[in-house]
Amino acid sequence: MRRDIFQAIADPTRRAILILIATQAMTPNAIAEEFHISRQAVSKHIQMLTECDLVKQEYQGREIYYSLEIDKMKELDKWIEQFRKIWATRFNQLDEVLKTIKKQKK
Repeated sequence: MRRDIFQAIADPTRRAILILIATQAMTPNAIAEEFHISRQAVSKHIQMLTECDLVKQEYQGREIYYSLEIDKMKELDKWIEQFRKIWATRFNQLDEVLKTIKKQKK
C-alpha cells in the first residue's frame, strides 16, 4: 500500500530522519543511534519514508544505506511553492498597510 507523502512528513521523527540523511547516506543502525527510540521503531519510520519514495535504499555489500530521494523532495517543494507566493503577496500587502498607517500618523 502506497502512503501519502504528507503522512510521512507529519511525524517529527521522520522529519528528523530526513534531515539526518539529507547530507549523507546512513545505515539503519547509524540512524537509530541518533534517536532515543528502539531500532525497530526507527525501522518502521524508515519503511514509511521508503514507501512514500522520500528515501531510497542502496546496498553496499551486506549493508543497506538510506539517502534522501531528491526528486520526491522537489515535488514536495513545488507543491509548497504555491503557498510561498500567497504568503509573500500577503506580507507585501501588510507592508503597504503599515506604511499607509505610519504616514497617516505623521
